[in-house]
Amino acid sequence: MNHEHAFVCGNPALDFAATLRARRTLRVEMFSTPDRLDAWFVESGLVDTVVPADDDDVEHAKALREAVYALVTARRLERQYDEAALDILNLAARKAPATPQLTPTGRSTEATAQQALSTLARCAVELLSGPDVPLLKECENPECTRIYVDRSRGTRRQWCGMESCGNRFKAAAYRARKKSAPSTASG
Repeated sequence: MNHEHAFVCGNPALDFAATLRARRTLRVEMFSTPDRLDAWFVESGLVDTVVPADDDDVEHAKALREAVYALVTARRLERQYDEAALDILNLAARKAPATPQLTPTGRSTEATAQQALSTLARCAVELLSGPDVPLLKECENPECTRIYVDRSRGTRRQWCGMESCGNRFKAAAYRARKKSAPSTASG
């Protein structure tokens, strides 16, 4: 299990878009090799097994990821969609998706990278045309660029996840308050 992959966004397409971390600063790439892409597909629960990806699959995945991120950002900010991003998303969505099969032991989904990407593209289409659009938020950690669906009571969630961003900021705020508090020691 690769603990570097996080699934905190509330939608597979958003978790997929978050595989380029710290977009505004460090730009940490989670799909550096085909096996990292394969691992993400399985760990996300999108598929149970995947036909090993190759370098071309990684490039297609990155292009789709960037298209999804651009479209989600535009939708969240109520801006026009980028036509090139729309074309990339719709082309991927038109391809055959991963298809679950019933086996004697239960459900099983084996897919190629292209089928997994089609499934993700379809998730993005449903997200961007569905009722969760008003719930899309970006994490308040300035270093984090994850967009998530805020289904919290009162839609007051601030962080993509407490473990990834929330605890870090709460701890930093606590340390700042302790540092600036007047000393109560008597001498």
